[in-house]
Amino acid sequence: MHSIIRNCQSGDLSVLKKTAEAEHTTAEKLAGNIIQGRTIFLKNESRPYVPCAIGEETSVKINVNVGTSGVTCNPDYEIEKAKAAINNGADAVMDLSTGGNLTAIRKEILKLNIPVGTVPIYEAVRRAGNVVDLTADILFDTIRDQAKQGVDFMTLHCGVNLDVLDSLKLDPRVMGVVSRGGSFHTAMMLSTGEENPLYKEYDYLLEILDEYEITLSLGDGMRPGAYVDSVKLAKSQEYLNLGKLARRAHEKGVQRMIEGPGHMDYNEIAYNVKMIKEITGFAPLYLLGPLVTDIAPGYDHITGAIGGAAAASAGADFLCMVSPSEHLALPNLEDIVEGTRTAKIAAHVGDLCRRKEIELPRQEKMAHARKDLDWDGQFKTALFGEHAKKIHERDGECETCSMCGDLCAIKIVENALDKKI
Repeated sequence: MHSIIRNCQSGDLSVLKKTAEAEHTTAEKLAGNIIQGRTIFLKNESRPYVPCAIGEETSVKINVNVGTSGVTCNPDYEIEKAKAAINNGADAVMDLSTGGNLTAIRKEILKLNIPVGTVPIYEAVRRAGNVVDLTADILFDTIRDQAKQGVDFMTLHCGVNLDVLDSLKLDPRVMGVVSRGGSFHTAMMLSTGEENPLYKEYDYLLEILDEYEITLSLGDGMRPGAYVDSVKLAKSQEYLNLGKLARRAHEKGVQRMIEGPGHMDYNEIAYNVKMIKEITGFAPLYLLGPLVTDIAPGYDHITGAIGGAAAASAGADFLCMVSPSEHLALPNLEDIVEGTRTAKIAAHVGDLCRRKEIELPRQEKMAHARKDLDWDGQFKTALFGEHAKKIHERDGECETCSMCGDLCAIKIVENALDKKI
């Protein structure tokens, strides 16, 4: 059993107090949600960083993916991107590196003052040379090695099993399998005819995760990769698998969260969020997007933020940043900044729906600052005040905004009222 759950059950809540205060709740309520598996608490004792609570009665968090690829491999640049993500509001980062010295790259990323996640099968495939030669031993050895390095959470596609493969064949999708991890497991099963080792040896996997206190992120290997695939059968079959696996992990005292769909009709988002929550025993839900249309490449950070706001409002707890270069290229520094900011806004919209009493004072503060044309007050209250300040000042000093000038609605009504009074 993870020590945080054990401590909560015993009443030792000292490690939760600062986090509870930051989340505007009590340590007792936070502990209750952790015990029930409705909230996870990321804090790896092997390295120092500010703990992160994800789940019920906490603010919606965001994750940012960084990492090298086989095409572009610049580890120093990935660290720079990760730091930029943190500076713009990221609560966690995931190292998705597939090029270069993966152990050395991860070592540097783990020096950051933030929780770090990985997808171990990426490195396992590199160790094997190709997917066909990947074995259960290589995969589990990779998981254990990454755990020893101090990783906080791992995406593991345990729900991609032979039943899901049958569903994929029964109800084919245009895009097939778009999750890289999901495709690896699908290829393994098609090649060998055998069950996914993470599903078949799930209890052994939980033993490793428990030993190193790694939070399990149950990966969505069958997430739809196209709008037209969002109602296909494989996704729903995986939901059912993840529900059973989530409950088994909770029974073993292993913290877990669930990863959810990628491309989806806007009107389907709330339904899917609530269904996944119910099926999995209300485990914290981690979503990529969802992206609500496929025809805006270059602006998928916006399509993802629209879906993310809807998902967070419906109960999703953790949003994965989508960058402007999604589906096009490895994100550069500017993509990371822009994607992180849009994801942060989406998370904030979710918080406004779920924690209005906490978020409302800041909204009121901004309203008063705008009424008073208090620009410094507006910039201090804004999510990204420096950015707003640069825009306001680009046309020179102005008491109002440069669009309205002397026709400012606020000033006109204020002056009229003053004369009337």
